[in-house]
Amino acid sequence: MQDNQQHSQTNSSSGMSRVERRASVSLAAIMATRMLGLFMILPVFALYAESLPDATPFLIGLAIGIYGLTQALLQVPFGMASDKFGRRGMITIGLVLFALGSVVAASADSLTGIILGRALQGAGAVAAVIMALTADLTREEQRTKAMAIIGMSIGGAFTLALVAGPLLNHWLGMSGIFWFTAGLALVAIVILWTQVPEPAQSHMHHDAQLDPRLTLSVLADTQLLRLDAGILILHTILTSIFVVVPFVLRDSLGIEVEHHSWVYLPVLLLSAGAMVPFIIIAEKKRKMKQIFVGAVTVLGLSLLAMSQWYTSTILFFVLLWLFFTAFNFLEASLPSLVSKTAPAARKGTAMGVYSSSQFFGAFIGGSAGGWLYGELGISGVFMFASAMIAVWWLLAITMRAPTYLSNIVMAVNDLTAVQASELAVKLEQVTGVVEAVVIIEENEAYLKVDNKFLDRDALEQILPA
Repeated sequence: MQDNQQHSQTNSSSGMSRVERRASVSLAAIMATRMLGLFMILPVFALYAESLPDATPFLIGLAIGIYGLTQALLQVPFGMASDKFGRRGMITIGLVLFALGSVVAASADSLTGIILGRALQGAGAVAAVIMALTADLTREEQRTKAMAIIGMSIGGAFTLALVAGPLLNHWLGMSGIFWFTAGLALVAIVILWTQVPEPAQSHMHHDAQLDPRLTLSVLADTQLLRLDAGILILHTILTSIFVVVPFVLRDSLGIEVEHHSWVYLPVLLLSAGAMVPFIIIAEKKRKMKQIFVGAVTVLGLSLLAMSQWYTSTILFFVLLWLFFTAFNFLEASLPSLVSKTAPAARKGTAMGVYSSSQFFGAFIGGSAGGWLYGELGISGVFMFASAMIAVWWLLAITMRAPTYLSNIVMAVNDLTAVQASELAVKLEQVTGVVEAVVIIEENEAYLKVDNKFLDRDALEQILPA
């Protein structure tokens, strides 16, 4: 109660309150902990799984990607259940399922058992609930910062997973990685109940949650569909190539498994540094479409080159660096493009569909990568990935240039339907406001604005901070 009172007392503050910072960092830690556990097997699992009695290339790929299927199917039901039964309770259930799946995988002596465990890991689909709880615990004007903190934590978890996976595999073995992951889930539960405040109230936030009633309208938007297809393809190729990259490093390049971390670490750090200038140019110079299409091109060409020259150590490292530079740029840009493209009150639904597409991509990539490795070998997997990028290139080259609009959510007083409609019209008359929607059930106004031209004083007169 004290936290909630302090939260309300800081409404006039321009920065995040202590409660908002604590909630954002704690929820980011929970999300990162879970994603770390899902990704950590990526750089080493194929090498371990080949020795299991029921191993086939297809089953190896399926074990890597199966979590994406259960995650994609269950994240919306988890989110809806959290509206009715409470956020922290549903996150706890999801983390328990994740821990249970990790224990099943750690105890399994067959690939079939690990597939079951990985499916259970994905069944703890708490990502949407974490976003909803973040929205409950942050004021409208601070919500974007909180979401950015969570987004950065996921990116950091991916980098850490690729570096830590080979090291933990060397020290603990694959079973040990799964036991470690189960322990991470329990740590996340402790963080949830000791560090994350209880929200004063929970309700639908159209900027952060998927509304099933709006799903069809989002799916009918061809520009959003291009972005959904993009993230699906991006994670399809990521998961598919990690069926074979561990074999390339060990068998083709002669690098011991415990030293694979020292390949990923410099590649990922250099690629992260290389993509930052392109992000700045794309946003500040408003060259997003040109650089976006260029990144897709680099991604496809690097994969095509890998299919032919994966036996050359220096060349493969350079190609891997180019791949991750383009990958990191696209991974960072796509959510922003969805946010810019989606109608003001449908951003949460658009992001929910986008997230499901990402997880379906992980499932497709693992399954397809495993099957292709068995049928066509290493080159076949890289060729498949480059062909997928060719399809994406056609979608990217035909997409509209982004509008460079931002989303603003503002609190409003209790209004009637007529008053809400009048307020929306008044807001749209403010210079720089492109779209305004007032949701009376949430007491929130959703605006899409051009910050370059926005008349903030006029906006402040209509809706004081």
